[in-house]
Amino acid sequence: MSQANIPDESHSLWKDETSIPTFGPLTEDQTVDVAIVGGGITGITAAYLLTQQGLNVTLLEASTLLNGTTGHTTAKITAQHELIYDELINNMGYNTARMYYEANTDALQLIEELVKNYQIDCDFEKQDAYLFSTSGEYKNKLEKEYQAYDNLNIKGNLEKQIPFNVTIENALSMKDQAQFHPLKYLAHLVDLITKQGGKIHEQTTAVNVEDTHGASVVVTREGFKVKANYVLACSHFPFYEGTGLYSARMYASRSYVMAVNANKPYPGGMYLSVDKPEHSIRKAYLNGEEIYLIGGEDHKTGQGAGMMEHYKGLRRFCNDIFTENNYEILHRWSAQDLITFDKIPYVGALTKKRQNVLIATGYRKWGMTNGTNAAKLMSDIVLGNMNPYQELFAPSRFSPDPSLKKFFMENIDMAKHLIKGKMEIPRAKIEELEPDEGSKIRIDGEKKGAYKDKDGEIHIVDTTCTHAGCEVNWNDSERTWDCPCHGSRFSYTGEVLEGPAEKPLQKHDYHMLDNFDLDDERSGY
Repeated sequence: MSQANIPDESHSLWKDETSIPTFGPLTEDQTVDVAIVGGGITGITAAYLLTQQGLNVTLLEASTLLNGTTGHTTAKITAQHELIYDELINNMGYNTARMYYEANTDALQLIEELVKNYQIDCDFEKQDAYLFSTSGEYKNKLEKEYQAYDNLNIKGNLEKQIPFNVTIENALSMKDQAQFHPLKYLAHLVDLITKQGGKIHEQTTAVNVEDTHGASVVVTREGFKVKANYVLACSHFPFYEGTGLYSARMYASRSYVMAVNANKPYPGGMYLSVDKPEHSIRKAYLNGEEIYLIGGEDHKTGQGAGMMEHYKGLRRFCNDIFTENNYEILHRWSAQDLITFDKIPYVGALTKKRQNVLIATGYRKWGMTNGTNAAKLMSDIVLGNMNPYQELFAPSRFSPDPSLKKFFMENIDMAKHLIKGKMEIPRAKIEELEPDEGSKIRIDGEKKGAYKDKDGEIHIVDTTCTHAGCEVNWNDSERTWDCPCHGSRFSYTGEVLEGPAEKPLQKHDYHMLDNFDLDDERSGY
């Protein structure tokens, strides 16, 4: 079998065959019932739910709708969130574990109801979900997870094989889960929002929330303001932390996906290995034809080997499961997710003193259900409805086990990478940069980051993250500078792509640096 080529450019499959409407930026002050910041599944679903109840809603998106994690997901709609239920029972009790399952099952049902009620053409299909292990260690963990399913009355089976060329120890199924095309689904909700009078503004970056006489005011980078009774921060990482210290209570993780034409019928089901590195398999469609989505290879943002190595890891997995077929890699892309220390999202009031500013974050790679959960919960809070999951997802929770231990471990890790970045010593010469290559350099004794684009132009930025001062690392697969401490990401020209950083990296004009000493350091992670 010939070695399949990995595409040069990152491009999400979901953006093909999908027409997402565009909206202009905010150009004047507004007063509304609810201001929503973030145009992914959470913000759009919340805007839909609230406009359907007659509320005056404005949604602000810093870039374009569905251009973030929602547009780069594997789009499984499931309550099978890796190995989670045995851990939740042991750390937080039976009731918490059961409620987490019920919340995500409710989210699946809400999506299914909307698809059926509006007859949304979004490739929605019911599928059984499977976790599988290839080692004895994870075989035992799956058996414990199956016992947790049994205790929680979750419908599933322990099985001995899956329909792929993978030798497994066992597999655990969860019945009647689902998958879909997320952008086709959400594009329909966007249409419903605007028909109900909801306002949407793209290219509008929210930077702060001010208090004024019982209401809150979202302040944008351009200076325009939106006054609202409630503010919903649905921007992946909260655009406004207040005193919540959310950057110290979560960590960022990247994972990778490839769309593959394998020239063989898909056997059904959605699959995820629990061994490390994890690998995911599901079906999708392109131009009406079945293709495979192969994902996984997750790691902390800004840490580890060069990012293209993770795509090569996915290709090796494809070589294993498609041994009898030549396959073609059609697209490749990556996504970033935030993970809380107890693995349950933060959804609800920003702090106990800011009850009208609500956040939703920390979906741990399961944003289709958790994002829908969050939208429903925040909408219920705004509408004054009872919601059984409000305490489960409350951002104010901080359980001693495992949260306290994780808090110290993650912040020790941050300190380690902060020190490591400051101690790095540049080598080599900037003139040796190849087109489409990035590295760290030294300019007059100070570290900078350099990228030579395909046309030979060199772009130079400071490598000190504007959030907490860590040194960013070059991401060769996305052409970005990524922070290993809190997961902030910047374009090669310095613009903020992912928070918690709010300010861009300082740019430098290469042509103005002729009198400086330029040395460089080839840089992966």
